[in-house]
Amino acid sequence: MNQQLASTGWILLTTMLLVLAFVPFDPHLSELARSLPDEIVDFNRTITDFGTFAWMVYTSAILLLIAFIVRRASRRDTVRQRARTARNLSAYFLLTVGTSSMLVHGLKFVIGRARPELFTDYGAYSLTPFTGDRLFESFPSGHSTAAGAFFGAFAMLKPELRPLFLILALMIGASRVVVGAHYPSDVAAGLLLGLWVAMMYAFLFVRQDWLFRIDAGGWPAPKTASPPPELK
Repeated sequence: MNQQLASTGWILLTTMLLVLAFVPFDPHLSELARSLPDEIVDFNRTITDFGTFAWMVYTSAILLLIAFIVRRASRRDTVRQRARTARNLSAYFLLTVGTSSMLVHGLKFVIGRARPELFTDYGAYSLTPFTGDRLFESFPSGHSTAAGAFFGAFAMLKPELRPLFLILALMIGASRVVVGAHYPSDVAAGLLLGLWVAMMYAFLFVRQDWLFRIDAGGWPAPKTASPPPELK
């Protein structure tokens, strides 16, 4: 529990610092991103929708259902164990992505920041809460939150590939600025929100003895990794 609170505190503090660091530069960075060469803008339009929640949720739900059916139908221990692992993996992604989606859409509704396309009329810092209009749901970025949750979950499961997952998440986040859908501070908040949810579910799965264990530093680590010396 103490480590969970510590991780929550560090991620929230990092989020606040990054958002505050980006906010003064949001208008300039947003304008600069949109003035990039057409080839770069087109590439970012191509990749940006990989950050949508829908395909992540549906894919995780389908895999969860398949794993459940296989486990129920099988009598062999090895197959049942693999099906159980697949079920837990699917549940981890489904819960992480689904919870992130609910949180980010709730925050968007409550905060009501105007999107960059309304900059001329509202500026970069206008807040109009509770409208339910997508034009006033810029903060945090939903695509960035989805990317932070999805690739954050992968990073928790495959620590050795964390730099790759970080790059992929940042690419999705940056694309939202390039296509003019969000300000940089929206992206920073979204990425870290998704990462926070992925880490919190890893801690919860540790309690159930699913997928993760606590490493020597007190953080969740995949069970396939080498245990800390005192546990060998």
